[in-house]
Amino acid sequence: MIRKFCQGFCKKWALVFVASISLAACSGVGVATGLGAATGVAAVKEGGIRQTMSDAQIKASINDLWFKYNLETFAKLNLNVNQGRVLVTGIVQNPEHRLEAIRLVWTVDGVQQVINEIQVAESEGIKGYARDAWISTRLRAQMTVNKYIQSLNYSIETVQATVYLMGVAQDQAELDRVIDVARSIPHVRQVVSYAKMAGPDADTGSADGSKGVPPSDFNE
Repeated sequence: MIRKFCQGFCKKWALVFVASISLAACSGVGVATGLGAATGVAAVKEGGIRQTMSDAQIKASINDLWFKYNLETFAKLNLNVNQGRVLVTGIVQNPEHRLEAIRLVWTVDGVQQVINEIQVAESEGIKGYARDAWISTRLRAQMTVNKYIQSLNYSIETVQATVYLMGVAQDQAELDRVIDVARSIPHVRQVVSYAKMAGPDADTGSADGSKGVPPSDFNE
């Protein structure tokens, strides 16, 4: 059981649990350490330290709910939280699991919007995982060295060669640069952006048009 846990879950979620100070695995000291680490870049990110801490708590709570529901069911899901907006990507084998994952997200305090990009499909295995990780790493590196892009304000997830962007762009020109860089990377099939423009009144529409709408109002 322990071996299966490590293979199916730890590899994908170890960094998430550290960064998100997972409530299921951490002690009080661990939570404090995780929160402290999150402040390392919070001051230069859009929204500041308080928003970064709130997003980290939301992420930790969602991970905890998924962990308690079923370890294997949500092991291939990825999670990004930015200013209360939650982007869920990844793969499940059962459509009912897709709905349940999103339902659980909406139960967490502080969630303002849920963007559901979960795919119901078969996993591409280790080869696909390695390719997606390479794409994300390559994109992050190129964004970091580009002086016209504030890379810390963006989150990147790659699922089956589709790149999902989330965060806050300083203006449309910066966002266009990020998208162009992503499209230039080998093996990228598609780029989907959920980044919003800087400012409190920016539009934050989602993939299914459900802007801040709980799952009970979805037309799935």
